[in-house]
Amino acid sequence: MDQIYGVLKLRIQRGINLAIRDLRSSDPYVVVSMGTQKLKTKIMHKDLNPEWNEELTLMVDDIKTPIHLKVFDKDLFSADDEMGEAVIDIKPYVKCWNKGLEKLPNGCVVKRIQPNENNYLAEESPCIWHNGTIIQRMLLKLRNVECGELLCELEWLSVLGSMGLLELQHLHA
Repeated sequence: MDQIYGVLKLRIQRGINLAIRDLRSSDPYVVVSMGTQKLKTKIMHKDLNPEWNEELTLMVDDIKTPIHLKVFDKDLFSADDEMGEAVIDIKPYVKCWNKGLEKLPNGCVVKRIQPNENNYLAEESPCIWHNGTIIQRMLLKLRNVECGELLCELEWLSVLGSMGLLELQHLHA
């Protein structure tokens, strides 16, 4: 990474109706990657609706680089089983930042991102102004699996400030 434009906090809150990969359950964990960065959540034993509530921090050097999430079932004596995947495109989130946002009241919806065939959203995803930043809440439909969703949040922790984020948008437009 040559230049860091900001830091994203990704909250992996919970999994919903995840696929069974063991006898009656699974031992899920999530692997998150963005560019060369790779992080993972803790393993939740025998749980198809795990509550991780974990915050993972990612350095942003290019807003065109998506966040990849892969859910796995931990196995002791064989390779871990795949339980689906999702991708978060951060460009719609970054585009929420405009001048004058600091005048908004907490809880104000800045933008609503709709699910479509190009994203993994299971439902409308609001970007909400909260304590000087924007939080995007999203329910992601896992692909390449028979069932499962992930509930996550994105939050920008800027290195350059919101003005630097606006400049970054124009650089990568």
